[in-house]
Amino acid sequence: MRLALLSDIHGNLQALDACLAHARAQRAQRFVFLGDMVGYGADPVAVLERIMLLTEEGAMVLKGNHDAMAVTPPAEPKTIGDCSAAWTHNQLSAAQREWIDQLPLTLQHDNVLFVHASANDPELWRYVYDQRAAAASLDAAAAWPGVRYVFGGHVHMQTLYYRGASDSLMLFTPQPGVAVPVPKHRLWLGTVGSVGQPRDGNTQAMYTLFDTERAQLTFHRVPYDHHGAAAAIRRVGLPDYFADRLESGR
Repeated sequence: MRLALLSDIHGNLQALDACLAHARAQRAQRFVFLGDMVGYGADPVAVLERIMLLTEEGAMVLKGNHDAMAVTPPAEPKTIGDCSAAWTHNQLSAAQREWIDQLPLTLQHDNVLFVHASANDPELWRYVYDQRAAAASLDAAAAWPGVRYVFGGHVHMQTLYYRGASDSLMLFTPQPGVAVPVPKHRLWLGTVGSVGQPRDGNTQAMYTLFDTERAQLTFHRVPYDHHGAAAAIRRVGLPDYFADRLESGR
């Protein structure tokens, strides 16, 4: 099965639509959303409507930290992220907030564990920024029987780690569009990148395709109307900072 793995959409409808179209052109058979569907962006309602419809076709969905904040925003906002959560909360319907609230933090599908952040205490939203954090997540994933792959988001970067014969964790730097063999005799951890908030200086959206039959992982970058997404943020009155990030890719 060809699984399209999408994370950190952050209310960016233009980026989501571009990635969905690209994934379908790559013959994706099922979509997996790894959290942070909302927050920062101008179109949380439309983004959720797209994803909720896809669940009727078998899409799997996790809750991320920004999704949780949109359900229960801070009582006293202290950061612009808190303000975004409060704004998003008010845009969503009660049914959408209830739907988000019921989402799981982890999902196992065959030998794959999906998580928004780290499998190590997923409710703490730990960032998997380096080999040490990746090792902790892989170690925690051992609690799920048969898991050989851990895929998450949260860090807004595309990275791949594997555990070699020496039991040490190795970092592999993927290239966009190039299929990477990920044989199941090793343990693998990948962060799939951010659909709606890339932060590596490249404005193109990110998602990842996992071919379970061929044991191949392909990291993709997808151009989209990031200027339109930024204009939408400014139009609804959210902080310019969120729009600026889309225009710079940082």
